[in-house]
Amino acid sequence: MRRPIVFPFNDSIAMTATRIARSHPDELIVGLVSVSDRASTGAYQDQGLPALREWLGGALVSPWQAVDRLIPDEPARISETLIELVDGCGCDLVLTTGGTGPARRDVTPEATLAVGTKEMPGFGEQMRQISLRFVPTAILSRQVAVIREAADHAALIVNLPGQPKSIRETLEGLKGEDGAVLVPGIFAAIPYCIDLIGGPYAETRPEVIAAFRPKSARRPAQG
Repeated sequence: MRRPIVFPFNDSIAMTATRIARSHPDELIVGLVSVSDRASTGAYQDQGLPALREWLGGALVSPWQAVDRLIPDEPARISETLIELVDGCGCDLVLTTGGTGPARRDVTPEATLAVGTKEMPGFGEQMRQISLRFVPTAILSRQVAVIREAADHAALIVNLPGQPKSIRETLEGLKGEDGAVLVPGIFAAIPYCIDLIGGPYAETRPEVIAAFRPKSARRPAQG
């Protein structure tokens, strides 16, 4: 995996994090990270974390709980937070929002790549394809996704855009007036990805986003 920049972060922070206990074997533990200099100092109210919680609450039918972090655009801090959430808290999925543009302080992708063990380029490619349906400046977005593997645990980490509307569009995809899917959202692939790395079996509401699994990986319907 390519690592374009190496930042001096301290991965021992994970040793002090509290492991989150699952209330059910299939409960999904999700880390939510909003990266913003101004919001982290209280200059304005963060919108990324509430948008992520609202969307997950509407999309997931299986049990889940989230751990929130609001942090500044500092690469070492971002990397340390991702390590804490995966290695320490035991998150299966980490979604970040903010810090993925071309500005000098936009360093979320580099900080994410620095802690990953496998890069998952399809996620970034699909997010830009969705956003290009609305604005030509979508090509300026640099979102990435990685798998982080520890000794006994692995998690998917995905960078999302910073605006609530864009967060919803990239996760959910685009639908026509008749409800038919025009462009698949990235969350359609996330539950099966989590299956493949040893995580819990997450299920979604099809009317929001239909999680795709091959037939061999689907559980029998209950009842």
